[in-house]
Amino acid sequence: MEQSKVEAYLQRDHKTDLLDAQKRLAGTVSRTEIISSPQLADFPDCSVYLKPENLQKTGSFKIRGAYNKIASLDEESLSRGIVTASAGNHAQGVAYAARERNAKAIICMPQITPPLKVDATRAYGAEVVLHGEVFDEANTYAINLAKERGMTFIPPFDDYEVLCGQGTIGLEILEDVPDVTDILVPMGGGGLAAGIALAVKMFRPEVRIIGVTPIGSPAWRESFAAGHVVPVDSVKTVAEGVAVKHPGDLTFALLDKYLDDLVQVSERDIYETILFMLEKHKLVVEAAGAVAVAAINQLELQSKVFNSSTGPHKIVSVMSGGNIDTVDISAVIQQGMIARGRIMQFSVELPDVPGQLARISEILADLRANVIELNHNQFKAQAHYSNAVVLEVTVETNGPDHIAQVLDTLRGEGFNVIQTY
Repeated sequence: MEQSKVEAYLQRDHKTDLLDAQKRLAGTVSRTEIISSPQLADFPDCSVYLKPENLQKTGSFKIRGAYNKIASLDEESLSRGIVTASAGNHAQGVAYAARERNAKAIICMPQITPPLKVDATRAYGAEVVLHGEVFDEANTYAINLAKERGMTFIPPFDDYEVLCGQGTIGLEILEDVPDVTDILVPMGGGGLAAGIALAVKMFRPEVRIIGVTPIGSPAWRESFAAGHVVPVDSVKTVAEGVAVKHPGDLTFALLDKYLDDLVQVSERDIYETILFMLEKHKLVVEAAGAVAVAAINQLELQSKVFNSSTGPHKIVSVMSGGNIDTVDISAVIQQGMIARGRIMQFSVELPDVPGQLARISEILADLRANVIELNHNQFKAQAHYSNAVVLEVTVETNGPDHIAQVLDTLRGEGFNVIQTY
C-alpha cells in the first residue's frame, strides 16, 4: 500500500469507523461468547478467558472483515465481481458475503490449503483457483487477475475496512470483560491484531495488546526490529493461516503504534494447545487459531505480563479459527500426544528365541505402559544372519517421567533400547 494511503487511513475517525463496522455486522456475524479457562490460569492473581472465533459463522473471525468491506462497496463495484486471495478462512468470509450481496466471487488459494477449506469456500458459491505454494504467491496472482478482468480486489488483511471489521472482536471483549488487562492475538498478515489493537486503544488504551507468532514465521519479528516491513524468504509452520512472508503496510503502521509486545511459540506449543483444547474445552481449533492460546504458558509471556503492572490480571486469548482438516487433526493430535509424553515408541533388538517378546510385554504391563502397536520384524536386525529380531513398540504413557521409568527399567534388564520418539 502506498505510504500516502497509509497516512490517510491513520488520520481517520477510528472510533466512528469501528462503531459503524459493529452496526454493519449486527445480525450477520455471531457474537462469540467469552469462555473462562481456569485450566490455563496456572499462576497467582490471574484469570484466563478465551474468545472462540472458531465458533463464528464460516468457522473463523475472517467473516467480520470480509463482510464489513463488501458491505461498504457501492453497486458498481459489486457488479464487476470480487477477487481475493486467502489461505482459507478469509476465502470463506468473502464467499459468504459475496453470496449475501449477489456478487460473483473468485478466490485464489495457495496449493497447500487444506481440502476442507477449499470445499467449504466452493460451497458458498465462489470459484476457487489454486495457485502458488504460499499465501503471498496466491495474493500476487489474485491482484493481477483483478486488474486483468476489471474486478474488485478484497485484501485479506491490509485494508482499513477489513481490519475495522476484525476490530469488532476487540469491542466485544471490552464489553464482555470490562476489567480485561491483556489481550493475546495471533498475527499473520496483521489484520486481526491491527483491528483489535486499534479498537482497544481507542476506547481502553491501558489494556495491553500482545501479538503472538510461530517461531517459523519471522516476518513480524524482523519488521519490528528494522522499523519497517521486512519480507522474509521462507515461512515454516503448521499454522498455515498465519504463514505470511510479507506483513501489510497499513497493519504494520498500526501495530508499530499500538501493539505492546510480541512473543513467539514453537510448533510443539501449537500441537499441545490443539490437543489441550480438545481434551479440556471440547473445542476444535486449527493451528493458527491455537497460536495465541499456546503463548499463555510461555515464560517469556508471563514475564512480559506480570512485570508490566501490579494487581490481578485478566487475560483474553483470541482463538481465530477452527477450520482444520480431519486428516490434519489426526496428525496434530498424535504430535501433541508425543510432545506431552502421552505416546512413546522404542525399538529393541532381541535374540530370536522364545520368551523374549513375553518378557518385554511383562515389563510394560508391570509399569502400566499400555501397548498401542507392536511390530516384530526379523528383517530389521542390524546384522544379517545374526539370529536376531527387531521389536518396535508404541506405548501409551503418562508423561516424560513415566517414559524415563519405562526406558530405564528395560535397560536395567539388559535390553538395548532406542527411543524413536
